[in-house]
Amino acid sequence: MAEGTQGAAGSTAARRESAGNTSLESSRGNTTIANGVVTKVAGIAAREVPGVYDLGGGAARAIGSVGERVGIGDARSQGVSVEVGEKEAAVDLTIVVEYGESIPQVAQQIRDNTINRIEGMTGLSVTEVNVAVTDLHFPGDESGDA
Repeated sequence: MAEGTQGAAGSTAARRESAGNTSLESSRGNTTIANGVVTKVAGIAAREVPGVYDLGGGAARAIGSVGERVGIGDARSQGVSVEVGEKEAAVDLTIVVEYGESIPQVAQQIRDNTINRIEGMTGLSVTEVNVAVTDLHFPGDESGDA
């Protein structure tokens, strides 16, 4: 575990307890959440954060754009990878940040929003949200490539 993340681990435990209020298991049946559902929630949550220009690396954005034009693919899942278990989820996000934004602050806001959205909507406990910043977007640079 990286230095300074112990406080985050404590808050993760607290979120697990609060997320446990909405059980995915009951005496009348179980609820399972597909990876695709969690992927879409995470992608939308990350895009809600100010300072996030786009998700995905340069090649992924180009391929995703072409795929959308021909009717395949979903921009909400671009740049998002999830592992979903029975009660927990882990998220990896690849993002492009607007130039001038504080990358550590944007990354923390993404973590907070992604965790809140996934846990609130699915009842799954989010164990981690990893954020990889692959590019900066400069005003007037519509391609997003630096």
